[in-house]
Amino acid sequence: MKQSASNGPPNHPEFEHLVETYSGEIYAYLWRLFDGSVEDAEDCLQDTYLRAFQAYYRLRPDSNYRAWLYKIATNSGLTSLKKKRRQVDLHEGLDGVLGSSLDEAIEQRNTLEQVARAVDALPEKQKSALILRKYQALSYEEIASIIGGNESSARANVYQGLKKLRMMFNPHRRRIGGGL
Repeated sequence: MKQSASNGPPNHPEFEHLVETYSGEIYAYLWRLFDGSVEDAEDCLQDTYLRAFQAYYRLRPDSNYRAWLYKIATNSGLTSLKKKRRQVDLHEGLDGVLGSSLDEAIEQRNTLEQVARAVDALPEKQKSALILRKYQALSYEEIASIIGGNESSARANVYQGLKKLRMMFNPHRRRIGGGL
């Protein structure tokens, strides 16, 4: 995609292509990270691409651009979340909840809000790893390069996050055998 790490500022058409290629999935990841906040996701996406633009010339030609952008987005998102530490507001993301009755729609919305609060309560690495795996369908290798660590630690973060969610929703349940 680019010539070398020492050529100075990025080649704008190449960087624009990178933005066009990954904007949708990076935005979707940030939207989930910010519990459905469109404004926060858009702000963070803009910050992600600004940081990426500033660092683009330092990348090696054989770099994994997708993982690199996710890492920048994750760091930017977690920094923003640390600053805000706000209540979950899923109303914007849940306006389209469908059900055959008002009661079903309300129940679905409440369940989604409970899940979002539970995911938000997870430690940051577990939350990021879980979102990257379950919603973005990234490989454990990609998750490891984004959140730091190795493939085993990425697997462990996803597993521990799921385990904590199960315990939050069914504290009396004991898991015997079986998979996730």
